[in-house]
Amino acid sequence: MKLFKNSRSFTMSNKLSLLYSILIMASVFSACRGSKAKENETSIVTNSESPDKVTYQKYAIDKKESVITYKGSMLLASRGSHTGYVYLSKGELMMDENRLVGGAVEADMNTIADIAHGSDNELVRHLKSPDFFDVAKFPYAAYTITAVEPAADKMINVTGNLTIKGITHAVTFPARLEVKGGIIYADGKLTIDRTKWNVRYNSGKFFYSLAGEIISDDIELDIKIIARK
Repeated sequence: MKLFKNSRSFTMSNKLSLLYSILIMASVFSACRGSKAKENETSIVTNSESPDKVTYQKYAIDKKESVITYKGSMLLASRGSHTGYVYLSKGELMMDENRLVGGAVEADMNTIADIAHGSDNELVRHLKSPDFFDVAKFPYAAYTITAVEPAADKMINVTGNLTIKGITHAVTFPARLEVKGGIIYADGKLTIDRTKWNVRYNSGKFFYSLAGEIISDDIELDIKIIARK
């Protein structure tokens, strides 16, 4: 009986040891699988490339050749209009081969000039005053591209945020772009409602008794950009 009892005890001990071994191995295997899965998960997150990290070709704005031409008119066409320009102070365009994908430009409002009378005259000084663009307080205007879509006749529609006098609104305009010899040639046209950027002087929306002195709220902008690698 004693021998049988010891044998039985020995057998039970072996079974328990085997069970413990199996459990330990299972735990180790499970931990290894979990670690591997976590490693794979980390690898996926690390390897997933965000759009911000994609490398595009950068083209710097040529400040001497890039210009924005503006046209402002009296509400009554017979009272005339003024055409002038403002130069860009810095900026760049982002390209994916020959496709525009982003960019930003900044205009130096101190360069405002009138084509007929130059940059040092009463009209330009008035445009720089708080009545219009308050250049002393807001010396720069800026445009940042947020989306570009193809359009008809090899044109593109460019959408972005236009900031004037510290106020930002989204605008979209058609443009034409060509890349030749490492140089981008781009031009576009848009019309903005100046009152959205708090340029209200003699606007018919806010001044009702000006008769023939009302200035149109629309400002036409003709954008010409040259950019180089």
